[in-house]
Amino acid sequence: MQTLKQLNNNELKGIKKLTICENLSEFPNKIFDLADSLEILDLSNNKLTTIPNLEKLTKLKIAFFSYNLFTELPNAFKGCINLYMLGLKGNKIEFIEEDILPLSISWLILTDNKIKTLPNSIGDLTKLQKFPLAGNKLTALPDTMQNCKNLELLRLSANNLKEIPSWIFELPKLSWLAFSGNDCSIQPQVDLEKACLEKLDIKEQLGEGASGMIYKAFCPTLEKDVALKLFKGAITSDGYALDEMNTYMSIGKHNNLINVIAKIDQEEKLGLLLELIPKSYENLGFPPTFDTCTRDTFSPEYKISSQSIYEVAKHIQSAAIHLHEKNIMHGDLYAHNILINEDNHCYLGDFGASSFYDNKNYEKIEVRAFGCLIDDLLSICSNKEDSYFKTLSTISQRCMIDDVKARPLFNQISF
Repeated sequence: MQTLKQLNNNELKGIKKLTICENLSEFPNKIFDLADSLEILDLSNNKLTTIPNLEKLTKLKIAFFSYNLFTELPNAFKGCINLYMLGLKGNKIEFIEEDILPLSISWLILTDNKIKTLPNSIGDLTKLQKFPLAGNKLTALPDTMQNCKNLELLRLSANNLKEIPSWIFELPKLSWLAFSGNDCSIQPQVDLEKACLEKLDIKEQLGEGASGMIYKAFCPTLEKDVALKLFKGAITSDGYALDEMNTYMSIGKHNNLINVIAKIDQEEKLGLLLELIPKSYENLGFPPTFDTCTRDTFSPEYKISSQSIYEVAKHIQSAAIHLHEKNIMHGDLYAHNILINEDNHCYLGDFGASSFYDNKNYEKIEVRAFGCLIDDLLSICSNKEDSYFKTLSTISQRCMIDDVKARPLFNQISF
């Protein structure tokens, strides 16, 4: 992170990434002096309400203006011809003017605003791959969005959508979709035994996700250690915490899904008690980066055999069949949401982007995510000549075919 003083004193010449968080109420015009080098600009967590035209920043690729005070999406980016990622999460944006975004955008983050309608020109963003929109006030999507043929990830949870448009099922690359918490969403009535937070002996933190923190805790009534997931708030970056809890309480038991024991629901504290997974399990991958956008990443030295990938795929297919038999879409089927041990046993976790559905076409969207998962793992495969590799490649290609109707359901995938 840099300071405004450094910027004003001309100490940042040649810098590629600039981050300033100092309760700024005005855009620092000295930033334009960095036009020859600046690629990433992060002015999140300030108090900006307007910004000037940024077309002079000809090398700008990524811009973050999250957690400011914008009520309209700034008309400042159209001339930024190299801008591919724009984040305006957590503002107060109600209105987006037509035709103000550069056609180069592939990742547009508008989560947690007050947007009621999207402009028709959003359909001109044909390079758009990733579009998080959870936590707004949308009642419909413009039909022009069906032109976004490269769209892979779409977050629509916690809006006011009356329906999910039929063209969603024709987007050839859509793989990760979340739409819980809308007027059209199915809200099953589920219940689970309650646990008292005060009676738990909370120990060390085990992890943190978009929706909450996970701790190790001793449960005296069960006389054993459990995992405690405490939600950060009623709404998360993926949707409503209660919707995620509903999914967890609905999935039932399966060998590749983490068993849910009880729920915490008291005085604005929401949480779940889950089976504690042994430390021998590790995340199979890491989330996408700025460069990969929608595809997972792995440690540079990590390799996996084709037979191990085969076993992983079988485990995840089994879990997916179980979920979709209950009309549950995971919504975030990725390697980074899979825990694996040295025997290749897997758990599929993190249901923050999950949704209940009433149309089997949704399953074919998630089948493409399964194909991407296999494809990602094959890219780090240690042996690419055997029959396992060839079988997996064929399955991956079949799952990722652009013709959504031609894809198999999970129980139609033959290994």
